[in-house]
Amino acid sequence: MGTFFYMLLAFLVGVLVGWFIWGRLRGELDSLRGDMDRTRSERDRLRADADRLTGELNVCRGARADLERQLGEAQGAKTGATKAAIPAPSALMATSAPAKTAPTKSAPAKSTPAKTASKKPAAAKAAAAPKASASNAAASKTSATAKKAAPAAKKAPAAKATAAAADKPDSLRRLIGIGPVNERKLHGLGVRTYAQIAAWTAADIKRIEDVLQFDGRIERERWIEQAKLLAAGDEKEFARRFPTAGTTSNT
Repeated sequence: MGTFFYMLLAFLVGVLVGWFIWGRLRGELDSLRGDMDRTRSERDRLRADADRLTGELNVCRGARADLERQLGEAQGAKTGATKAAIPAPSALMATSAPAKTAPTKSAPAKSTPAKTASKKPAAAKAAAAPKASASNAAASKTSATAKKAAPAAKKAPAAKATAAAADKPDSLRRLIGIGPVNERKLHGLGVRTYAQIAAWTAADIKRIEDVLQFDGRIERERWIEQAKLLAAGDEKEFARRFPTAGTTSNT
């Protein structure tokens, strides 16, 4: 009788232990399934973003090709106009050249050198006048082109500096409530600057909280208010409103 009692007790203990272990394993399995579903949804969203960015890139490439074609046509037309304008002085020189060799039958042989010498300076002046006008026109075109190119050359470094500043990520850990783990998660979602957080809408907040599994934390810890101050560069007001920011307490 005692043996049967002990066997029954051992059986009940085994059933309880097995049920407990199975419950824990089932809970972990459900958690893994939930993580897998979230990962799949994130993967689908990233694929949609990649397709959208690919489409925008193709549109930009097409626009760039059109601009390059228009620029090539404009340069070709300008080169053709320049080549067409250059032969004009040579034509004038060709028409004025026979005046040098035209003989004078009525004048004596001694007076011919004097007349020829007098006609040569006139012909030289007539030939030099178109050359001087052409050189002056070319110089004016060159100066105008240099003046137009100067503002563009000044704007290019400013645009590069603005693009470099936009690509540089901000230290999101300065915000209260964002530690190393949350910063990595936000980077994974494409959030890298204070300006992005400051521009969040209610839909953006809900989407971020769903992905990061937060529940009202963004509004409770005033992420957007902090980000607006940091994006505007108002360090004094930020330090006054959030004195604990930038310390270990925000992790």
